[in-house]
Parts: sequence; C-alpha cells; structure tokens
Amino acid sequence: MCGIAGIVDLRGRPVDRPALVRMGDRLAHRGPDAKGFHIDGGVGLGHRRLSIIDLAGGKQPMANADGTVWVTFNGEIYNFADLRGPLEARGYPFATHSDTEAIIHAYEAHGAKCVEQFRGMFAFAIWDSRRQRLFAARDRLGKKPFFYTIADGQFLFASEMQGLLAHPAVERKIDPTAIDDYLTYGYVPAPRTIFCGVFKLPPAHTLTLDLAADAPNRARPQVERYWSLHYEPKTNVREPEALEQLTAILTEAVRLRLVADVPLGALLSGGVDSSVVVALMSKLSSRPVKTFSIGFDDKAFNELPFARLVAERYQTEHHELVVRPDALTVLPTLVRHYGEPFADSSGVPSYYVAQLTRQHVTVALNGDGGDECFAGYDRYRGMLLAERYRRIARPLRCGLIEPIAALIPDSLPRRSRLRQAKRFLESAAMDPADRYLNWVSFFTPRQRAELYSNEFRAELAGHDAGGFLRDLFAAINPGAGLLDRTLAVDVQSYLPDDLLVKVDIATMANALEARSPLLDHVVMEFAARLPANLKIRGSTLKYLLRRLAERLLPAAALNRRKMGFGVPVGDWMRGELKPLVNDTLLSERAAQRGYLKPETVRELVDQHQSRTQDHTHRLWALLWLELWFREFID
Repeated sequence: MCGIAGIVDLRGRPVDRPALVRMGDRLAHRGPDAKGFHIDGGVGLGHRRLSIIDLAGGKQPMANADGTVWVTFNGEIYNFADLRGPLEARGYPFATHSDTEAIIHAYEAHGAKCVEQFRGMFAFAIWDSRRQRLFAARDRLGKKPFFYTIADGQFLFASEMQGLLAHPAVERKIDPTAIDDYLTYGYVPAPRTIFCGVFKLPPAHTLTLDLAADAPNRARPQVERYWSLHYEPKTNVREPEALEQLTAILTEAVRLRLVADVPLGALLSGGVDSSVVVALMSKLSSRPVKTFSIGFDDKAFNELPFARLVAERYQTEHHELVVRPDALTVLPTLVRHYGEPFADSSGVPSYYVAQLTRQHVTVALNGDGGDECFAGYDRYRGMLLAERYRRIARPLRCGLIEPIAALIPDSLPRRSRLRQAKRFLESAAMDPADRYLNWVSFFTPRQRAELYSNEFRAELAGHDAGGFLRDLFAAINPGAGLLDRTLAVDVQSYLPDDLLVKVDIATMANALEARSPLLDHVVMEFAARLPANLKIRGSTLKYLLRRLAERLLPAAALNRRKMGFGVPVGDWMRGELKPLVNDTLLSERAAQRGYLKPETVRELVDQHQSRTQDHTHRLWALLWLELWFREFID
C-alpha cells in the first residue's frame, strides 16, 4: 500500500522535479518507508512506499529488464504468485518477489488487458517509453484512489487530492454543482470532484494517454471500463450447495489476503461481516489473530461487547479503544486527508481504530462489502416492502396511513423505529429511483432550496443532483429485479464514493493497509448471481452469509439488531461539541461565503440543539463543508 503521483508534460517540456517531489511528499503518510522517483524527459513518476511484500526488493518506481516500461503502484495483487509462472514461461524475467513486478510483465504480455488478470486492489500508472504512452488503471470496486487533471499543459495524477494540489499549476476553482451533489449524497460522485477540471478515475476503468505523434487521440486521456458486475443469469443452486460454495470462495479470499512480510491483524467491529472474516482467519492461522475494536460510552452505538464475544470464541489477541467527543479534535487532520467535503461521520472512529491497529500491525483485514454483496442494509428490505405497500388501495394509504405517519415527531433520533417508519412512508409511493434517492439524501430538494441563497440557486440553474442516482437506476436492466438493481446502484455509488474512500483515507493516514475479503471480485460475482431469496428471506437480511455465520459465531453475536458503525455525534453536538458547531456554522466567516442562508443554518442548529428535530447528519455535512473551506480555500 502506497502513494503514487506523476507528471506528463503534454508539450514535451522537462518535468519540474521539485514539483513532483512536493506531490510525493504530500503523500508521505501513505508510504513512510521509502520514496522514489523516475524522470524521463517530460514524464515523471513518484512513489511513497509502505513496505508489505518483498521488503528489500519491492522499491518503486519499478522497471522492466531493459528500462522501457516503468510503473508506480498503490495496492496489492493477491494472485501475483499465480501470474508469475506463466509470465516466466513466456520469457519475462523476474528480479524480485514483489507483486509490482507482476504488473509490469503482465502489461508487457497483454497490454491494457492485463488488468483483467489481477485479483486485488490497485491504482497504478505505467509509462511505456517505446509506445510513448501512459497507461493507468483502478481496481474493479474502487478500493484505491486515482485523481487526475490537466493543468498548464501537463497531465497530473496522485493518490489523494492534497498530492495533486501540491503542484502549483492546479487551480482551486470550486464547482458549484459539486457542492449541491455533496449536500445530496454526503460525497461528490465520481468522476467529478469538488474542483472544476479535477477528476477521479472511476472504479473498473483504465486511462490511456498517448503522446506518439501519430496517435489518433494524442495527448487526450481516453477512459474505458474493463469490468462490470453482472447479476444475471442467476445461479441455479440449492441453499446447501450455495452455502458450501460461499464457504470455499470466502475462505480462499481470506487466505489470499494473509500473505504479508509484516505483522497482520483484523478490524473487528462486532458485526456479522468482520466477525466471519476473523473466524476464517483464525481457522487459517497457526497463531492467535490480533483483533482491534472501537466503542462508545453510548450503549446505542457500542458494539464492543459483541466484538469481545467473537474475540473470546477464537482466543484472539484483542485490543479496544473507547471514542469520546474530544476525539473530534482530529477533524482538521481528516478534512485535509479527504481533500473533498465528506459527510460520513464514521470516518472519525475509522481513523481511530486504524491508529490503534497501526500500533501493533501493518496490515488489517476487515468486513467491508458484506452489506453490498449479500444485502445487509435495512433500506434493501425497505425497497421490497415499498413495492408491496404501493399495492394498498390509494384511499387507505393517503387517507389513513400517511396522515397518521405525519404525526410522528421529527425530534425522534434518526435511528429510531418510528422515525424510520415515517421516512419509509414518506417515500414508499414514489418510483424506486426517487424513493431510494429520498432515503439516502442528506438534504432533499425542498430542504436544499430552503438552505441555499438566491445567488447560489441561480448558479445551479439546470443542475439536477438526483440525476446521478436516477441515471444509475435507469442503466440497469429492470429484469434484474428491484433488489439487485438497488445493490448494483450502491456498488457504483455509495460503496466506492463513500465507504471505500472512508476506509482508504482512515487507514492510509495511519500507514495501515486494509484488506477486504468480501470485496474480492470473485466473491462479488458469486454473490451477485445468487437468487434474491438467498440474500433476503422474510425479514432476514444477508440470509446466506448469516447461515455461514451460524456455523462460526456465538449465537449472542448473531441474534441482535444491526447497529452499523454509527457515531453519537447528534448528542455530542448538543453537549460537548455545541461550541464547535456554533462557532463554526454560525460564524460571520461561514455566512460570508454566500452559498447558504445564515438564518436557515441557524434554524437547523437551534432545532437540533433544542431537540425539536434531529438534524445530526445535515449539521455534520455542513460542519465538514465549512471546515473544508477553511482548509483548502481560505
């Protein structure tokens, strides 16, 4: 796991080495063990290394035997040992035992199609001097980031926004539509970013930049998709057989991720997904697994007791940390690392569990992806229930049920059953795309209209923030079924743009490598083609994965309500963090930005702090946005 950066001068000017060094230095946290640079005229590649495999021989940027192909690489190719034999048989010599060298020779052998052979997480850039071509790629699910832009006739790329912004040619011009998108989803959806002209390479895509004089698209980045997750045709499999297949596939995915030349452990949240991973790790390991967990004083958010049950069952070497409000002193650091506004408050405990874990190991497995693979969120079940609800006679729905639901007070916590029931009924009669958009939005269109200043609304004329999610729904074959369509939307939006960003930033800020067996693309492909009744059956979410968990975990760790990785910031913002919220959001400095109506922001703060309404997620999104302005714009 590392940080990468690069410069390709489209006019053939020599690379500004100090600028490339600055870009790499901004990524030092991602790779504190070593740094390296390769400059070839108008092309420069930079690398910061976190040494995991082949500690002595894996230095980067790395070249092929004759020095005509160079790569800078962030990630892990878990099947690199399997790739090595066939490549050696074709005459490609290996000088190291690193997975990086497998990328070089796979590219030499297969060109752009090399990515189809890789099983792992990766973002890399290859400079092919013979063809005068830069070839870059990002892994199938988007675990590793890749930002790029063209500025002053130079193609620039980096693992994080702050690496890109270290180059003096990059302009910090805010895209106003990105702010609208952010306040809708809590993130800026790829491929756009908060800055005009700066982009994210989407997951499962390659980027080719040809500089050859006769290239048809010379000096223009060509972005192409190389993989998609297919939910059809469905696997014709009975439950017992499916359970055995899942056990074998997931065990293999865990085994592949245990290869490391440094200490290794696991992030154990206490939920089903991470607990299953720890159980399989324990069965594959000859020594106790090191496990790490985060908790809170608030019992409604604290999963430590459940994590302990699993740790005791498998006799792990267990470590715990309780996160309290003063933990938010880390916010300025996190804002800088994310580089864009990011409203997922679980980024805070993710950072602290990564910090705790890094004190003991360099690599940690986690349970990310289980919900998106096997259907673990309440909203998936809600989408199916809504279709049944729509069959109820309209007079009964509109004349009785919905008026009663409207009486449920907004002051109830967002996680309460009654509040969730109200939210469900408010959206159930909508078409699936708009319903889902309403459920996942931080601010609805009406709320954003009330929040934005007249000037900002004028800037947004014609922009439809909801179009991103609606387009995803529209692009998926309706015959796939509503559950699979919803899963597919999350795999292309929430998973890469929120969840995986959070994990990458939280871990790499602490020089920790995170590995996700449930996001192995072979596991994902298996899960996608399972029949819907093996994902949700009755009221049981993640049905098949839970059947596996029943074989591995204590009953008490299974028979409980899903908690997620929430943070009690709603209560914190009424208590210890009240001064931070008020001094930041209600400041003259914030009001003068001109995007938001100060009186609406004050109303949100007053309603939340007086407990007349729960605006936890909205206030968090606004707090992060203002802190981002102060870090990157002021």
